[in-house]
Amino acid sequence: MGPLTSIYVFTCAFLFILWNNIQPTVENEITANYSGHLLTEVPKNIPVHTHILDLSHNRISELSALEFISLPDLQVLNLSHNLITELDFRVFTFNQDLEYLDLSHNNIWKAYCQMLARLRHLDLSFNKFTVLPICQEFGIMFHLEYLGLSAMMIRRSDFRYVTHLQLNTVFLTLEDFSLYEPLSLTALNTRSLHIVFAANQNFNFSLLYDGMRTSESLKIVNLRYNSSHRDFPFPSLDLLKKTKVTELMLDTVDLEWTVILEIFLLAWYSPVEHFTVRNLIFRGRVVKLTEYKLVSLSSSLEQLISSGVSMKALTLEHVRNKMYYFNQEILYRQFSEMNIDSLTIHDACMPHMLCPKRASLFRYLNFSRNALTDELFQNCDTLADLKLLILRRNKFQSLSKVSFMTRHMKSLKYLDMSNNLLRNGGAKERCHWTDSLAELDLSSNQLTESVFECLPVNISRLDLQNNQIASVPKGIAELNSLKELNLASNRLADLPGCRAFVGLQILNIERNLILTPSADFFESCPSVKELQAGQNPFKCSCELQDFLHLERQSGGKLSGWPEAYVCQYPEDLSGTQLKDFHLTELACNTTLLLVTALLLTLVLVAVVAFLCIYLDVPWYVRMLWQWTQTKRRAWHDSPEERESGLQFHAFISYSERDSLWVKNELIPNLEKGEGCIRLCQHERNFIPGKSIVENIINCIEKSYRSIFVLSPNFVQSEWCHYELYFAHHKLFSENSNSLILILLEPIPSYVIPARYHKLKALMAKRTYLEWPKERSKHALFWANLRAAISIKLPTSFETNEEQSDVASTSSITQHLIK
Repeated sequence: MGPLTSIYVFTCAFLFILWNNIQPTVENEITANYSGHLLTEVPKNIPVHTHILDLSHNRISELSALEFISLPDLQVLNLSHNLITELDFRVFTFNQDLEYLDLSHNNIWKAYCQMLARLRHLDLSFNKFTVLPICQEFGIMFHLEYLGLSAMMIRRSDFRYVTHLQLNTVFLTLEDFSLYEPLSLTALNTRSLHIVFAANQNFNFSLLYDGMRTSESLKIVNLRYNSSHRDFPFPSLDLLKKTKVTELMLDTVDLEWTVILEIFLLAWYSPVEHFTVRNLIFRGRVVKLTEYKLVSLSSSLEQLISSGVSMKALTLEHVRNKMYYFNQEILYRQFSEMNIDSLTIHDACMPHMLCPKRASLFRYLNFSRNALTDELFQNCDTLADLKLLILRRNKFQSLSKVSFMTRHMKSLKYLDMSNNLLRNGGAKERCHWTDSLAELDLSSNQLTESVFECLPVNISRLDLQNNQIASVPKGIAELNSLKELNLASNRLADLPGCRAFVGLQILNIERNLILTPSADFFESCPSVKELQAGQNPFKCSCELQDFLHLERQSGGKLSGWPEAYVCQYPEDLSGTQLKDFHLTELACNTTLLLVTALLLTLVLVAVVAFLCIYLDVPWYVRMLWQWTQTKRRAWHDSPEERESGLQFHAFISYSERDSLWVKNELIPNLEKGEGCIRLCQHERNFIPGKSIVENIINCIEKSYRSIFVLSPNFVQSEWCHYELYFAHHKLFSENSNSLILILLEPIPSYVIPARYHKLKALMAKRTYLEWPKERSKHALFWANLRAAISIKLPTSFETNEEQSDVASTSSITQHLIK
């Protein structure tokens, strides 16, 4: 170590100690995320106790020890996707806890090494190194598990410092690759090897062969080879015996079909158990294959089929054919005859697959996203061991033919027919499923409710979501083994019953057309443990109340509650969660509402009746009616009387028991002398032939004042009450001041009946004259009374003596009863 290096290390150590002494220790942040902030340098304000620091996707071009010296607790550092060109590991000298360091996707072409003893993950991939940046210090990173590297060339000596390390994963990016020294990769000791080759160059197959000898799991991206088949470097038989790969994945493959066959043979003869090829394009260099080549191709595939191999699973995904006039039957036949457990051909535009000629070992077949039709595996009895069959996203149309396809598959447990064009032909269509089928996926098809007439009897899990089912018909065959049923995204208007599904435990009926779910669901489905009924257009009304009670009693069986259960109707409640929707029992129970209304009506009638009786309302109504009738008759029968105007100064109302005082005191004192007062008295002024009420009303109407002689006897007289009522009515109808009250004797308030509330009001509000007991005060009393009723009557009026004489006849004596 040179003097400059010693000075640099000493300076960094001094600054590190100084920073720890001045930096506050109260911060608790352990994660700092500065990703995508367009930073050009490491921030200065990073919390001192940060454990995880993300500086990815920025524009940082240089690193300095001063930027990380203040982060002694740093464990994870992500500097990927920046513009770093040179890397000096000494900037992390004081980050001794660093375990994860990602410097991928930069422009690093030169590195200066320094040991990071605790490092487990180091990624230098997708950089500009010419040779692998593996220095001597890497050899003592005994905790290292993941190592990502990039280079333009690989030599056998490049791995000499890490051959003794037990690595879990090595990731190599080989862009602009120019040189590979054979057997270089075999120096590695890793369980998994991932190689990304240059996208625009011919692949070096030595990497494939050496990789298969190096690791148990090998993944290679970008296999392109445009040279002739004759130039293809087929491996030696000795090399095949030394391979130890068990999982092989080839991604983004563009090769001639003959080269692909060679790779298939290589994998077939090797210990590979799981072989996956993704994004495969196979092509030919000639327009039409000769008969010789077809025979040669068939012979090679026969070797591939008949050999004893360890391969268990073959997966082909996203396959495209650029070979023209290709005899596809040969390809289908060879795939169908493979003696492996699992075969996947996904997204290959494959229109058909042949039935194996002999008993097949297939247990798993996945032909999803192809162009298969109803003719697949019809009358095929060689797939007796098949347990899982996935045929989603194809072109199947007949559910009946699908059922007949399975009838010889005695071990089939799971069938996926989702995202096809399946229709059911109704009750006339016969179905014959294998008895072993337990799980069936028919989602995203065009099935209607008649699908329940064509289902496996032993099915335990059934997926019918996203179809056109409007109801679950009654009378269908019982599916006693069914445990889980998915009817989401259909057209159901209510929860289905469990008459045919007595053992149902899970039901999904989300995204249907249910407005008011039935409240007796759990009673008809006692085995159900989970109901998913959210995201329906619920109508928040009285009918929904029973369902809400059901939720409270279900004990958590309603999945997604309450977020997925929202009112959609009526509009004023749209968006309201069902748990927040409440109506009273009275508003929703019609019987209770009617009973309550009836009781309230009866109570109201009783109260009104009581008040009417207590306040003598019928009496007032009767009097008002008589007043109206009298006025009407007077209007039609006596127009001349209407025009006569006032005829009396006052009308006297009194009890018969007080008549002596009226006749001996009141009348003589008012009618004698000058300016005599003309009084209307029933005994002399009532007109024979008219009713008493009419006479009372007429007398009050023709009198300027109404004098009421009040005493305990007065309040006991009903006719006095009539006279008071009509006089009071005139008071308010004519807005006059016509009432004069004379208190002959004191009247205690408790003596006045309840119906005399007008008398109580008058005595409380109006001034009355009280008859004095002292004789000396009588003159003043009469003077005041005369003054109160003083008025000049019309001069044209002449007293009718005959009317006064007739009033004393016996026809008026009925009124004197009072």
